Amino acid sequence: MKKIVLFFATMLAMAQAQAIAPDTVTIIEQPNQVIITETPTGSLVKVVGSKEKDDYSYTYEMRHSGNDTVHTTQSTDWELNLPFMKSSNKEYHWSIVCSGLYFGAGLGTSYNLVNNCFNWGILNFASLNYNTLHGQQFSIGVGYDNKRFSLKRPNCFFMDEATNIVGIESYPEGTVDRSSIISVRTIQFPLQFQQFIGKKFHITLGGTMNWNVYAKCNTHFKVNKTHHDVSYRGIKQNKLTFDIYGALSYNRIGIYCRYSPCNVFKKGFGPEIKNTWMLGGVIAL
Repeated sequence: MKKIVLFFATMLAMAQAQAIAPDTVTIIEQPNQVIITETPTGSLVKVVGSKEKDDYSYTYEMRHSGNDTVHTTQSTDWELNLPFMKSSNKEYHWSIVCSGLYFGAGLGTSYNLVNNCFNWGILNFASLNYNTLHGQQFSIGVGYDNKRFSLKRPNCFFMDEATNIVGIESYPEGTVDRSSIISVRTIQFPLQFQQFIGKKFHITLGGTMNWNVYAKCNTHFKVNKTHHDVSYRGIKQNKLTFDIYGALSYNRIGIYCRYSPCNVFKKGFGPEIKNTWMLGGVIAL
């Protein structure tokens, strides 16, 4: 809300042809605080701070007579944004938005197995945001995340289907065009804080609780011109994990970093793949 217009009209019916007092209109750019006090005898409006001066102060008092009628109107404090669309020029305390399309690549893991990892998702299919209107915003939402971990050559993943334990073995001799990947699909619940710097820059810090609903292992290789594709389902991944992330954005486009400290597999059901760092780009955060 870029402007607050304080409009007070006072019309007093005075006996014996007394004149009607003129309307009073005062415009204050982006006040820090507006205090309205209603009493049986009148109304008092006090403005503290403004866009131009933090120590600005303005006070207006209006007396009521017994015949006056006072009407109070307040606009809605909610905004519903379309997915990935810039919000309106109005500012609201509360809003519901869809935001944060991101993609990135892994920087490394604590266990020297993974060759590379990729990550993409939507941070918020829908989020409930609270804006302080002073440069800070808090939100909680629900989104989607997908992580892919590629094993270092010459090793590949395999799973004992009797026990659902994932292990590591070597490719057969003479294999080419080989890859072995584990992918994890997640419903995530981000909780985040944003600090706006000027009109276009903002910093985002947050964490996600991840419900890892599905995991799959795919191994692909070619031997003697014959292609082999092996897929394993029923992997015992950790159902609940946590990530932390941060982002720096300019005009809704930025870079993000994400850290995943938790192991992909349940204890005893696969090798340790954890402490993964992801770095990438983010749109409409």
